[in-house]
Amino acid sequence: MLPQVAMQSAIQEIANMHGNIAGQTKSSRTRRRILQATTQLYRDIGYNKTNVVDIAHSAAMSPANIYRFFRSKKDIEETVVAELLDEVFQAAANVARAGGSAIHRLGAVFRTIAQLHEGRRVNDRKLHELVAAAARANRPMVRHYIDRIAGLVAPIIAAGQARGEIRGGNSATLARCLLGAMDDHVIVREAGDAAARPTFNEMLDFCVDALCLPVSGQDVASCSELRRASLSQR
Repeated sequence: MLPQVAMQSAIQEIANMHGNIAGQTKSSRTRRRILQATTQLYRDIGYNKTNVVDIAHSAAMSPANIYRFFRSKKDIEETVVAELLDEVFQAAANVARAGGSAIHRLGAVFRTIAQLHEGRRVNDRKLHELVAAAARANRPMVRHYIDRIAGLVAPIIAAGQARGEIRGGNSATLARCLLGAMDDHVIVREAGDAAARPTFNEMLDFCVDALCLPVSGQDVASCSELRRASLSQR
């Protein structure tokens, strides 16, 4: 048996551990409450018109308490943007796991991303503006999002290369090239002059043709057939 002092020490350590876990859980819940309140304010009045006092009032706490969990309004703002971009990434990752050819999976990934950004632009305009501003400023969480999308796309390209569907080359480099070409649809941008830019389908067709670059007349036919079959569900 443990000596009495050692037993009491062990009991105290267990109590401290449970106390720390409970404190972390409470802290996590408070952070979540702040972020939910902030997101709703951004949605209602926009990020430029929202200040820490507004966030504190909406989250039912003092402004001083906000700063216990976030360094500044910018810190809160960047966390909200990171979560919004993570929603897009997770949706893209889900469709990336589906079956089918590499071209079909790539099309599904980029279509999912584009549809989510467009849906937010139409239905949550102020949140769209928040993410677009972060993209325009090339904030760290936007760069991290792009890196994650590139990391999602590269293995699909590599799998397509292994199956003879996609041209040779470094899959990571090809993924970056693809993201660069699809930039307007992968990264949130302001509306701008949409008529002057290729549509999503036009740009995707161009990228698929580049990835399936044939080396013989027979390959031209097979690549075109693959592209039509893979991109027919739009």
